[in-house]
Amino acid sequence: MATSFFSHVGLTCKDPIRIEKFYTKHFNFSRSRVYAPGPDQVVVIKAGHLAFEIFKATEESPIAPPLKDGYGFAGYRHVCFQVDNLDEMMAQLAGEAQLMLGPLDMGQFISGMRVCWMADPEGNIFELNQGYCDEENPPALE
Repeated sequence: MATSFFSHVGLTCKDPIRIEKFYTKHFNFSRSRVYAPGPDQVVVIKAGHLAFEIFKATEESPIAPPLKDGYGFAGYRHVCFQVDNLDEMMAQLAGEAQLMLGPLDMGQFISGMRVCWMADPEGNIFELNQGYCDEENPPALE
């Protein structure tokens, strides 16, 4: 059986350099590859096991930007970053990212968990999550 692992999320951006700088500054991403250097370059940035492949947009979006925690229809909803201090990270992002929803106390699901959803400079939704932990014995998939 063939094996697989997570590779990357592709982002199409009006201003790829601005988006690269945003994620590099706030989430410790760095370049891992550049395809076709120049004005239409494609850049891959990584932070740990998460990678974004950043493309330059070639057309306008046919739909409105997402609200709250992302689109409700089938497809990409948001990317999540674990943080050790939600309030501190939100303060660090103030003025560069827009708060879309929260912060919310999610303690009814996981003790001590707090989350919020923000939009990057181009409106892509990301979650900040403080306190998430895996379940010890989650129910098996049937």
